[in-house]
Amino acid sequence: MKHYHIRLTDEAELDLARIYGFVRRKSASAAVARDYVARIRTFVGGFEMYPERGSLRDHVRPGLRIVGFEHRVSVAFVVEPTEVVIIRILYAGQRFESEES
Repeated sequence: MKHYHIRLTDEAELDLARIYGFVRRKSASAAVARDYVARIRTFVGGFEMYPERGSLRDHVRPGLRIVGFEHRVSVAFVVEPTEVVIIRILYAGQRFESEES
């Protein structure tokens, strides 16, 4: 079985920091925010074995896939020959904008 390396772009890492901040403010709990971001990271880590999931969005960007997490997060990513590149981690209805737009 093939294993893929998981790589988060700087923008995806920034998305996680923003999600942490938002959840911390809303919940008034650093622990709740930390646990939520940890669950997202665990979910994304699962792409190591089975990356070809979610909806293919070639009309936005070739090879782009988007998959939901816990009804509030959308993960935008591409599967490359040896790695899965997490492009964005969008919270609560944010939209992915193509770099070509």
